[in-house]
Amino acid sequence: MEEASKRSPAPSAKGPRTLAIDIGGTGIKGMICDAAGKPVTDRERIPTPKHATPRRVVAIIRKLAKGLGPFNRVSVGFPGLLKDGVVYSAPNLGHGWHNVNLQRELRRLLGRPARIANDADIQGLGAVSGKGLELVITLGTGFGSVVFINGNRIHLELAHHPFHKGKTYEDELGKRALKKKGKAKWNKMLAQAIDELTQTFAYDRLYIGGGNARYIKFKLPPNVKVVSNEDGLLGGVRLWEQAPGRTLAIRPPSKANAPQNHPAVSTNGPAQ
Repeated sequence: MEEASKRSPAPSAKGPRTLAIDIGGTGIKGMICDAAGKPVTDRERIPTPKHATPRRVVAIIRKLAKGLGPFNRVSVGFPGLLKDGVVYSAPNLGHGWHNVNLQRELRRLLGRPARIANDADIQGLGAVSGKGLELVITLGTGFGSVVFINGNRIHLELAHHPFHKGKTYEDELGKRALKKKGKAKWNKMLAQAIDELTQTFAYDRLYIGGGNARYIKFKLPPNVKVVSNEDGLLGGVRLWEQAPGRTLAIRPPSKANAPQNHPAVSTNGPAQ
């Protein structure tokens, strides 16, 4: 990590430097971008722990931040249900992600302003044109989704929506399904999902991201495009360009599950 900091080039544009973090089910990635969204460091990756508790994830983010060099602000793409910086669930990470104010905790620990959004939202921010209705899905450990209407993002939770024979999108297109069914059946199911999403959303463009997008073997329609994983980091700069009020959530946490005072992440003692 220290070597990456030493070889980092100077920023290519004036303005704030953003520490962009992408939390995935298998890896936590970090990179510093300039105000134009161009990387000024190499991308560093640390494997996600098997039991990725809040304490462990925060410890990895701190390690990435220390090794990548100076920055002015932080953006995080998180694989779970969250709103206003508070995580309500993260089924593909581990236990302990219930009512965790991760945004506030990172502000305190890193000493910089921080913003957090769903990882699909961040990937979409780095990919969409901002014109018309654009749908973004991510194929990784789970299944992420977000829709943009003229650049305004509306987070979706399609992962747990019924899709095929009583199974959800994540059941049929997540990492477990890919390993169990094999690439051929997984591709067939993805093609069916794209057809269904086309009829449901009548989108202008569909962007497909996530680590497992590399396994797509069939010809995509002209308005469907596979996007780079780096969009999941570069989109962190655009997160700061959007006013918080422009973010809408289709399925916000219920009042019963959203306490007034959200607990911070405990970082005292060794990770468990």
